[in-house]
Amino acid sequence: MSAKDLQAEIQALRSHIAVLVEEAAKNEKLFKKNQERELELLNADNFAELLGLLCNRLAASYRLEAVTLSLWDPDHETRHLLLADGLEIESFPNVIFADSLLTLAPQFRSLQKPWLGAYKASDHQLLFRAPHAIKSIALIPLWRRGRLHGTLNFGSKDEQRFTRHLATDFLAHLGVIASFAIENAVNRARILRSGLTDYLTGWHNRRYLQARMKEELIRAQRYGSGVCCLIFDLDKFKQINDQHGHLAGDTALREAAQRINDHIRGSDAAARFGGDEFVVLAPGLSQEQALALAERIRGSVAATPVEVASGVHMALTVSIGVASVIPARTDKDLNTVAEQLLASADAALYRAKQKGRNRAEFEGVR
Repeated sequence: MSAKDLQAEIQALRSHIAVLVEEAAKNEKLFKKNQERELELLNADNFAELLGLLCNRLAASYRLEAVTLSLWDPDHETRHLLLADGLEIESFPNVIFADSLLTLAPQFRSLQKPWLGAYKASDHQLLFRAPHAIKSIALIPLWRRGRLHGTLNFGSKDEQRFTRHLATDFLAHLGVIASFAIENAVNRARILRSGLTDYLTGWHNRRYLQARMKEELIRAQRYGSGVCCLIFDLDKFKQINDQHGHLAGDTALREAAQRINDHIRGSDAAARFGGDEFVVLAPGLSQEQALALAERIRGSVAATPVEVASGVHMALTVSIGVASVIPARTDKDLNTVAEQLLASADAALYRAKQKGRNRAEFEGVR
């Protein structure tokens, strides 16, 4: 080999090495950028922030026309966690809360790894709000504990951006990180609202009420005072769910809880007892005062219709059962007294329903 040929080969080798070094630098830069994105997801302060990062930040970061997130939420718990923080579902237009993922796209029936391909309106229109600008898509499964819990959906105007021939390792890894981040965020939100709090209304739950009731009965027994119990039931609540869906029912429950809450004292104990029933424990009120409170609340709930869905307004009414008890100093089993108080209020509530609803009835503790 001549010196000239050797020189040319060395130059070619140097050029090839320069290309490899440049590619390595680009890959390292891309790797670091991807790491930063993943750390952002994992370090999100709350669930709402994480949803924003997944949809908005990723769209900007990857220069995509659309990024949406579909979440399997059959019991509406995820939606309730957001609502409990005072957030509206409409604030997350790129998040699809689904009772079933299988109805959103045919690929979801067997989505074990990222699916890349052309956008088809007949198959993918439920996943993107502005599909006219999308030519190719990537559907990234979010698996946790052996079940598909959602998908991260990328949409691009470039028909070659996502094709079947591209490697999907990076997207699969992103799906693992996103899935883990979502599970962590949901679990943190659950912890904040767990134990003694109802997700939907932010009120205490039945467990809290039972503990508080015993405390109030002990105090009443000590001072010779009384404890009143008011049970509220939203009239014809099932019709709201059946006619307008569970989100409309959730809206009605939150609004009813708020209107009740506006009339109770800081010393009262309020709890969602289950379904569409609420309980207020009011220590120190007489029978007459408790009935007057019930009437104020009944009037407040019925005062103005509630917008349970876009453009749908419904009048709400509640039936109320009221009971009161003054524990005797000889009462040894206050758990039984508590059960009797609740049972009497429940009997009064049943009578209010039987008499036509939207009214309050009183029943003494036997």
